[in-house]
Amino acid sequence: MKRIIVPPSEGRAVRVAAGQSISVTTPKGGQAADFFAYNSANVDEWLSPPHTWVTTFSLKPRPGDVFLSRFRRPMLTMTGDTADGVHDMLLAACDQFRYEFFGYRGVHASCSGNLEIAMRREGYEISVIPQPINFFTNVPVDDEGRLTAPANRVRPGAGVTMEALMDLICVVSSCPFDMQAEGWEINAGNRPTELEIEVE
Repeated sequence: MKRIIVPPSEGRAVRVAAGQSISVTTPKGGQAADFFAYNSANVDEWLSPPHTWVTTFSLKPRPGDVFLSRFRRPMLTMTGDTADGVHDMLLAACDQFRYEFFGYRGVHASCSGNLEIAMRREGYEISVIPQPINFFTNVPVDDEGRLTAPANRVRPGAGVTMEALMDLICVVSSCPFDMQAEGWEINAGNRPTELEIEVE
């Protein structure tokens, strides 16, 4: 078993072979985890939530769902979820521009930047930030299609488990969102905390 701690507001990459299991856990609860995956033999093929919706008929991932690449090939199967389905596949990875939108001045850590750094450590320069799966992220959609992000109540120790269906590079970002924006709490209390990855 390989175990990796993702520090608050940072990202980490891990290689997962076909048939192996990867789990992502929020030890303190309520920490959004931006999850990305690439075909390790061709990083131009990445996990795509929009391509996945067409076959799962759901905006939220559930156990049994198969996550597809942008080439519509199976990459992972979600095998377990102890976070009560509190996940999102709509929000783009945060970036410098999102923090400026919320009024931040200066450079701010982001899931987009964390992805770029993690992939650079694996030897790749990427030019596209794919749509992530946002595990442990509470983003309801109302009847009129509006998004909100009310209090994140995902319990401590909650996690998800997936099985790799091809050899992958997976990246997990502990979302750095810490802005005090009314009705928009990505992380519990808007305080980023660590995440845990296990591969077996």
